[in-house]
Amino acid sequence: MLVSVLRQGDFLIASIHIALDDKELLLFQEDVLAKIGNYRSRGIVVDVAELDVLDSFASRTLRNLARAARLRGAEMVIVGIQPEIAFAIVELGMKLDIHTALDLEDGLLLLEELTPGSSRAGRSTLGVLKDDERA
Repeated sequence: MLVSVLRQGDFLIASIHIALDDKELLLFQEDVLAKIGNYRSRGIVVDVAELDVLDSFASRTLRNLARAARLRGAEMVIVGIQPEIAFAIVELGMKLDIHTALDLEDGLLLLEELTPGSSRAGRSTLGVLKDDERA
């Protein structure tokens, strides 16, 4: 499983389980944007805790996803950035311009502050990108 996307109330929770190549990142972006519209989501938490590298393409893709989500009426928060990645982002002068939080719990709380949405509803699995779908 590469990515899982869950629905939690008015929010989506997308967990990236392994480093994605450029094609997979673009598919992830398209999938999340489609789910925002399908489920009328107000916010997205993207959990990158499993990643030990965040290259410039991945950073740009996440930034573009946040901007496109905002145009569709949803805010995005990235959670779980490892200390080494945070340090590299600062050292390289990269600008994510995305809301961030330490973990999933803080990310959901931040989304509840930023949006009229709520995480207080049942959770359901919306989609999973599996290893055999990588090609």
